[in-house]
Amino acid sequence: MSEISEALKNIIKPENVVSQKSPVLTNETMHYCPGCSHGVIHKIIAEVIEEMGIQEDTIGVSPVGCSVFAYKYIDIDWLEAAHGRAPALATAVNRLNPKKYVFTYQGDGDLAAIGTAETLHAVNRGENMVMIFVNNGIYGMTGGQMAPTTMQGQVTATTPYGRDLELNGYPLKITEMLAQLPGAAYVTRQSVETPAAVRKTKKAIRKAFENANKKIGTSFVEVVSTCNSGWKMSPEASNKWMEENMFPFYPLGDLKDGEKLRPEDLPNVGK
Repeated sequence: MSEISEALKNIIKPENVVSQKSPVLTNETMHYCPGCSHGVIHKIIAEVIEEMGIQEDTIGVSPVGCSVFAYKYIDIDWLEAAHGRAPALATAVNRLNPKKYVFTYQGDGDLAAIGTAETLHAVNRGENMVMIFVNNGIYGMTGGQMAPTTMQGQVTATTPYGRDLELNGYPLKITEMLAQLPGAAYVTRQSVETPAAVRKTKKAIRKAFENANKKIGTSFVEVVSTCNSGWKMSPEASNKWMEENMFPFYPLGDLKDGEKLRPEDLPNVGK
């Protein structure tokens, strides 16, 4: 037995480790459906927090939705917000704790529907926070209903024949809207369906947290994701459907990279 233990010690050396779980992740078993993108995004966030050494200085805010139990999986300080209100709560947290790294973690039904006003105004004010937006084009937690981001013709529980623009209106490209606001410093759209995509998303989230330290405005990271249970597809089929249908409508890449508009760049009627 001792010989086996000694052999394992020789194998399990830092230079031989290919991958390991971040200590910022808890040992809780995630409740997400097999193939869900949330677990991958959680892993990325935990790794960024670990690598930046900011675990004790990070505060997450998650509202109602599939992300509601994020506090069980990422070992940082968390606050739970009412549906859609994470940006408003994060604003208060950031202003009371300006030295902390504050981020929201929200789905499309939350951020782009009931929370639209909070989202727009927080970004427009240039609140010094990170906003992570998981867009799978559907209400995943509550039964697969149509969301603001559901695309034309997409089948959901409430659009069984596909989203009809005449009846249901147009899909909301809220990320493009936010990129136009003066308070936005960094706005990007990424995904996590392949190892290469995961690396790009991790780089984007890392940059967003670094921006928070620079206090240059709001950093917004959209992650185009799958909901295989809501879409009624296998994980593999979901990834393929996302690539063929969502990426053309929600193209990946940076939409804005800079800093918020400076007060001196606008006229001041008080002078």
